[in-house]
Amino acid sequence: MTIQRLLFRYMRPFIKGLPLCFLIACGNSEQQPTGQAGVTTPGDTVLVFILKPDSLRKTVELPAELEPYQRTDLYARVQGFVRAMKVDIGSRVVKGQSLAVIEAPEVNSRLEESQATLQSVKAKWAGSRDNYLRLYRASRTSSPGIVAPVDLERALDQMLTDSSAYEAARKQTQASRDISGYLNINAPFSGVITARKADEGALVGTTQPLLTIQDDRTLRLRIAVPETYTAAVSKIPAIRFRVDAYPIRSFTAVPARRTGTIDPNTRTELWEYTVDNAHQELQAGAFAYAQLGLQRDGLSLLVPPSAVSTTQEKKFIIRVKNNMIEWVDVSQGISTDKGVEIFGRLQAGDTLLVKATDERKPGSTAVWKVQH
Repeated sequence: MTIQRLLFRYMRPFIKGLPLCFLIACGNSEQQPTGQAGVTTPGDTVLVFILKPDSLRKTVELPAELEPYQRTDLYARVQGFVRAMKVDIGSRVVKGQSLAVIEAPEVNSRLEESQATLQSVKAKWAGSRDNYLRLYRASRTSSPGIVAPVDLERALDQMLTDSSAYEAARKQTQASRDISGYLNINAPFSGVITARKADEGALVGTTQPLLTIQDDRTLRLRIAVPETYTAAVSKIPAIRFRVDAYPIRSFTAVPARRTGTIDPNTRTELWEYTVDNAHQELQAGAFAYAQLGLQRDGLSLLVPPSAVSTTQEKKFIIRVKNNMIEWVDVSQGISTDKGVEIFGRLQAGDTLLVKATDERKPGSTAVWKVQH
């Protein structure tokens, strides 16, 4: 009989009272290896895919706003009373059309005064000019000494003085005439009156606008394009947009200009398109929804969204190389139906995990299976 059987025979009365878990622990005195943190056990198979370049195409709908091609407030350029208001809101006007007339008696008085002064100095200048020309012709005759040189010089000085006074009066009269023209408020361009803020008899000045006019035959479609999209928008000759007023219709706009800088507050670039609104179907100030086509010039690397893991420090994907886990830092681009565009130290043919997680540590082994 062996020593183990003898011990068991004499210890049987004591063993009957021990818990079952203690017996199991004693029977498995050789502990299983626990494995290091992050090491994939042979039974843990991860799904991977082979990275392939693909074309990036996507259509995004961005909010936009329709604005008039031209818009301005019209002010009275001199203080006075409104004598006549010839238009109202909604009135269609053409360039140069008279919209309102301001009454300012002192302006007309200054014009009449300057005109009278002009006639006076003009007559004086004409007399001094004739006197100088008469003396000048007499000095050129064959009889010497008939006109003293000092008299000729004095006549010349008087003529030049009167000429300067006449020129000054002429300019002053022109200025008064221009100011008098300010009493007529004319349309600076063809368009529609959108605001009327004074009526006949009202005292107006240079601080409050009388009318607002805008050109709505051509509209500006302005879109705040996110910074991510600014380098990927397709260079197409026209885009489509829609407005709430016409739910089942779409309209066309052609590219016009862009600011060329990113707004630091919104991280967007303002793009402007031109809209032909000759039939006045669209209204300035309306919100719109513009469709922009995104497309990269070359091929992009697209991965499933689950393949990108985000922590507080970075974004990364997990690559399997020689059955070992690697973390590769990436930056994220445009999200499409095919996947998420990524940029990093990657190349076509890399084996990447379908689902990345920071629980899989770099350097650990992996048993993988390609997802089809």
